Amino acid sequence: MITRRNFLRRAGAATAGLVVGGIGSVNALNAESYQRVNGANRKVNLACIGVGYRGADIIKELEKTGLANIVALCDVDMGAKHTREIMGKFPKAKQFKDFRQMFDKMGNEIEAVSVGTPDHSHFPICMMAMALGKHVYVEKPMARTFYEAELMMQAAAKYPNVVTQVGNQGHSEANYFQFKAWKEAGIIKDVTEVVAHMNSPRRWHGWDTNIYKLPEGQPIPQGMDWDTWLMSVPYHDYNDKYHHGNWRCWYDFGMGALGDWGAHILDTVHEFLDLGLPYEVNPVMLEGHNDYFFPMSSTIQFRFPRRGDMPAMDIMWYDGINNQPSLPKGYGASELDPNIPTVAGGKMEARKLNPGKIIYSKDLIFKGGSHGSTLSIIPEEKAKEMASKLPQVPKSPSNHFANFLKACMGEEKTRSPFGVFGPLSQVFSLGVIAQRMNTPLLLDRNAKEITNNHFANALLAGLPPRRNWEQYYKI
Repeated sequence: MITRRNFLRRAGAATAGLVVGGIGSVNALNAESYQRVNGANRKVNLACIGVGYRGADIIKELEKTGLANIVALCDVDMGAKHTREIMGKFPKAKQFKDFRQMFDKMGNEIEAVSVGTPDHSHFPICMMAMALGKHVYVEKPMARTFYEAELMMQAAAKYPNVVTQVGNQGHSEANYFQFKAWKEAGIIKDVTEVVAHMNSPRRWHGWDTNIYKLPEGQPIPQGMDWDTWLMSVPYHDYNDKYHHGNWRCWYDFGMGALGDWGAHILDTVHEFLDLGLPYEVNPVMLEGHNDYFFPMSSTIQFRFPRRGDMPAMDIMWYDGINNQPSLPKGYGASELDPNIPTVAGGKMEARKLNPGKIIYSKDLIFKGGSHGSTLSIIPEEKAKEMASKLPQVPKSPSNHFANFLKACMGEEKTRSPFGVFGPLSQVFSLGVIAQRMNTPLLLDRNAKEITNNHFANALLAGLPPRRNWEQYYKI
């Protein structure tokens, strides 16, 4: 078992570590017994944690399936402008600011939770929910640190009757089923390189990269529980540059463009090419590097070893408005998936090169987008030549939200459980460490330790949690 003690001891840091013990847990609700007791037509009693912006979108999608009964709403800013719509939509749902109080007061009425909160807060919420036997749907990138993802995978294994799903929606759409079918049919094989690109503007673009300290404190908005918003992260004074989605900009709270969009671009590549963890991560180019928020542009190389009969391969990640990769001959137009979810009510603007990937194999080149976008073979002449050899691709029996709720009822298995997405979340964490330190990383994939930099190795675990949050780091 990987523990924080192991990580920090290997890094040469002095620490008392964390004791294995965990939150007081109860037996998880078995999905099959759920059906027998409650009947196949009964809805899942769902508590929703994070009810503004993306959290609101998740709640609407879960409710749209007809399989969810929203029994509780929880948000540290409950009653603010961005949370009022959901409060009004579900007036009978009980309201809370603190997820711990919610579980304490009505845990017996809750069967599953959705978690649509900032990246840094996913971990404690999910750990408590799993320990209490509640099924969990959590937004990507699952966890902020390598160690948190490790513990979440261990908890999911400890509570096998708890259903988990990470919110990379394309994993239940055409992209997932096509990639799986093409891989199994031998169309996708001998992949040596994947180029992933996300070149749209980010919130921190335009900020001053000569920053030498964190933003000055501002008055906490009336009615906001800032202390709970911070959760296990060391205390920061409130500033609006952390709130309303801006948390994604900062190493202390978010995962940048890589954690945000990598989950929608690289999910099928990672799963079906059996990539696991890289052995080397190189920050090839960082423009606007600083110690606090993400670079204006990043090119990061992830190197993966040979896996079975699959050759060693690299992933090249490009983000930044002008940091675009070279395109192969015959690439054609870059299409934007019209089903990309809205963020804060706005659609993503199409650009010359939209988020996506290029997959280079020994014999073929594939072009793909993000989320549910399917692959195409390029150039067009090669696609026509291959048309008769392509296997039939099955249609998805359920979207990502219905898949989760049906899994809660024992009817399906989730397609992006913690055991599948966790290693990819750890890949992103390694990329973020390389961005933050602006140095190459060498990883022992078996020991799960960085071997060439003690400080980077300590960042796998990150700083110890604040007082009264240690319990979530115990299993």
